[in-house]
Amino acid sequence: MTKKVKKQATLFDALLCVSVLVAVLVTCLVFLRKYEISAHIPLIIGATFASGVAVFRLGFTWKELEEGILSTINTTMQSILILLVVGMIIGTWIAGGIVPAMIYWGLKILSPGIFLVATTLICAIVSISTGSSWTTAGTVGIALLGIGSALGIPGKIVAGAIISGAYFGDKMSPLSDTTNLAPAMAGSTLFDHIKHMVYTAGPALLISLVLYGIIGMKYAGSEMDISQINQIQNALLSNYNTLSPFLLLVPCAVIAMVIFKVPTIPALIGGVILGGVCAVVFQGASIADILVVAKSGYVSSTGMKFVDDLLTRGGLDSMLGTVSLILCALTVGGVLEKTGMLQVIAQSILKFAKGTFGLIAATIFTCIGTNLAVADQYLAIVIPGSMYKDAFIRQGLSPKNLSRALEDSATITSPLIPWNTCGAYMSATLGIGSFVFLPYAFFNLICPLISLFYGLTGLTIEKLSDEDLIEEFENGIA
Repeated sequence: MTKKVKKQATLFDALLCVSVLVAVLVTCLVFLRKYEISAHIPLIIGATFASGVAVFRLGFTWKELEEGILSTINTTMQSILILLVVGMIIGTWIAGGIVPAMIYWGLKILSPGIFLVATTLICAIVSISTGSSWTTAGTVGIALLGIGSALGIPGKIVAGAIISGAYFGDKMSPLSDTTNLAPAMAGSTLFDHIKHMVYTAGPALLISLVLYGIIGMKYAGSEMDISQINQIQNALLSNYNTLSPFLLLVPCAVIAMVIFKVPTIPALIGGVILGGVCAVVFQGASIADILVVAKSGYVSSTGMKFVDDLLTRGGLDSMLGTVSLILCALTVGGVLEKTGMLQVIAQSILKFAKGTFGLIAATIFTCIGTNLAVADQYLAIVIPGSMYKDAFIRQGLSPKNLSRALEDSATITSPLIPWNTCGAYMSATLGIGSFVFLPYAFFNLICPLISLFYGLTGLTIEKLSDEDLIEEFENGIA
């Protein structure tokens, strides 16, 4: 039996598969929105179509495609485990009174006028300290969402501020995995990369804070419903034995563990244990209660609908739908990556990328496209990074320009895509869809635009020195 000869994927093959995927997703999520169809089955349809093209047109075997799918899933397995642990954290922290305490005391010190600005800065500080936008959203983010709702600020706006602050901190933290991955792929160094990102992330954050300040003025001018806030605080107090400020030491402990380089998953599991201990010691819960909450989530029964809706959440089970969505998305990504279709698209784009602006624009739009197609920020950094690395050098551009462009697009846009691992996580954690908070995630929207502006004008774009250019060409750059 002769071995089937493999064909190289053409641009037509790649665009056909991506177009079918996008068409099915748009049809189900936009035109059939009233039926509340999730992205799961559309992604499977897209993966099935791409697999058919790979097998019957390109000559791949199912075993090869399966290896590609499993390899892609394996790259994000840590993120999936974190997602499950965060679900348990949310449940145990609500049962232990930690999240309610953060809401209770936050209502005492934060006012509507400064709330959005304060939310962005708090999340930025926590995310810089931990290096994790996910940890930030899953801990202080949930409490801030509750406080904002109590102050009368729509959740979608608060979620946008949380995402903006969390992703600014994630980009600027040397502890962040993507902040380390981007310079590694581009050939830059970590701290050169961070310093170069200040030029895009700094102005984007300042503009975002101004916009949040303007929006906050609208709510500052409105009459605060003190009676409703008092009702919320009384409902929280009546449902818990204590909401002592000492409970706030638990999130501080988790943040400290991450800062002192305790691996993320053990640090988060420590947060689950501390939440369970608080529930037993301070709230009088039994061990059985904690085990149920960790798996199934907390069910609030204060009698006040707003509080019950806010606190009925969490548990490992609450994240299973998101995990299945991520697996469906990564199945598509695995097929497109294994067959080389994504690489074909990137190489085709390079033919039209002329000059500095063309190269930076190509990088940014390829990263965004990869985020859409592959649904994972890590692959959206790795694939374009490896594709464009030599092109930047041939253009005489420092690798730090590439690493900055990778983060300004791949990392920043990932939470804005519902089926992306980051978008799915943020939606599940905050309880608000990515497309709902997208218009208010100002930092994430502005940062790529500033990066494109610098590419067009040449501002902050650093060139390689003659010595560095000679060295790169001697190392084999053609």
